[in-house]
Amino acid sequence: MKILIATDMEGITGVTTWDQVTPGHAEYARFRKLMTQDVNAAIRGAMEAGADEVIVADGHWNASNILVEELDARARLNTGSPSPFSMMQGIDESVDGVMFIGYHARNGTPNAILDHTWSSKTVANVWLNDILTGEYGLNAAVAGHFGVPVIMVSGDQTACAQVSELLGDLETAVVKQATGRFAAECLTPQASQKLICMTAMRAIERLAEGDMPDPFVLDVPVRVTVEFFTSDMADRATRIPFTERDGTRVSFTAQEMASAYNGFRAMVMLALG
Repeated sequence: MKILIATDMEGITGVTTWDQVTPGHAEYARFRKLMTQDVNAAIRGAMEAGADEVIVADGHWNASNILVEELDARARLNTGSPSPFSMMQGIDESVDGVMFIGYHARNGTPNAILDHTWSSKTVANVWLNDILTGEYGLNAAVAGHFGVPVIMVSGDQTACAQVSELLGDLETAVVKQATGRFAAECLTPQASQKLICMTAMRAIERLAEGDMPDPFVLDVPVRVTVEFFTSDMADRATRIPFTERDGTRVSFTAQEMASAYNGFRAMVMLALG
């Protein structure tokens, strides 16, 4: 059984502020270590439950956050940016299931730590075929393009609830209870890692039994609409061919989700200027 662990940092144990997840800040070194430990807990749980191959995608910032020297030696790490599938690097038809570790809620969500969608500087909202979603939905749809289900998520209670609402009854590991955008009641690393490990084990066991939600497969062609924070961002995003604009919203249609994902990434890169 082959598992892809797709990671982010805002939903990692103890994280409540941007300083903790931003390279260059003094706090960042502490929390990239905690990120590595959360990922190791998921690897341990997956392997103990019967997975025989685990690939990790470092999906935060520039994809150079996880400490490779401290990563469980049974896993392989996709690191560095840009890569063909970004937060989902390593996904293909050979993967049996995806785990989301350290995920966060979409932009504008109350009681959600560091809520945003892909870029806190540019993206206000994203719709896939009129479904309002966060990056969890974008990434789940890429997995679905390859016929792969998402089987687990860790993060705060709001992120886990949003992922479950979209994808169904997958396994969730709530490592903190958010009380605002920058405040939460957090488990200790020891408690959090035990929870993640046990949740990963249950996810693998359910996957082996055929007791997981179906892959998140969108109807094609896929319509992507991105609402940007300012009009100049939309100006730049419309440099992508065949886009349509309505105020700060820019839309395009792709024949399948892999192209839609990369088109979305290109628009956001242009919007940043």
